[in-house]
Amino acid sequence: MKRSIATQSLVGFLVSMSAAAAAPGCAQEEESSEQPAVTAQTAALVEGADSSGLLQAHCPPDVPAALNPPADATLAAALPAQGVQIYTCAIPATGGAPAWTLKAPHAVLGKKNHDVQAIHFAGPSWQATDGSLVTATRAASSPAPDAADIPWLLLKAATHVGAGAFAPVTWIQRLATEKGPAPATGCDDAHLGTEVLVPYAADYFFYRPSMDGERIQQCAAR
Repeated sequence: MKRSIATQSLVGFLVSMSAAAAAPGCAQEEESSEQPAVTAQTAALVEGADSSGLLQAHCPPDVPAALNPPADATLAAALPAQGVQIYTCAIPATGGAPAWTLKAPHAVLGKKNHDVQAIHFAGPSWQATDGSLVTATRAASSPAPDAADIPWLLLKAATHVGAGAFAPVTWIQRLATEKGPAPATGCDDAHLGTEVLVPYAADYFFYRPSMDGERIQQCAAR
């Protein structure tokens, strides 16, 4: 089932993020029974067993094998996100005609109703509300099932800052994307430097190394 993503201005987006961060404790939205549970070599992920509240997203069907995390990695967090992809009209580094170029993402991770667990911004970086931060680099990419959505990704952690939820993260998946591609038109010599905000949604799966004897949980191709 597709999520509803409303187009909004940068001001509106930032206001909504501020409101979410300022109003914790609201009732959480119930999970849809139509979504498949996180798949693994083991049993399905059960959110009720997650005392940290960081296992909120469900694994989409048909995850490409190219996006599988390493076999010894297990889920540390699984969070839905909504935000924008920010594009700038610029001349490509290789030259040629102006084109929309990704500047940065800007998103909030966590269920609706103000349950903010993390933010996502340039780097790409993810910072949990406990202050821990991870940046990552792209390891693999696969087209989304719907060509109108940005690709699914596998990213490898590059740097960490601070102790907390994201400190042990080694791999990240971006799956179940909705919308987000750059506009098809509107970037030309007259619009160089122009920025556009394209709404998007995705589910992010964060992995850490598993411990000896631990049951591994992954969102991966079977």
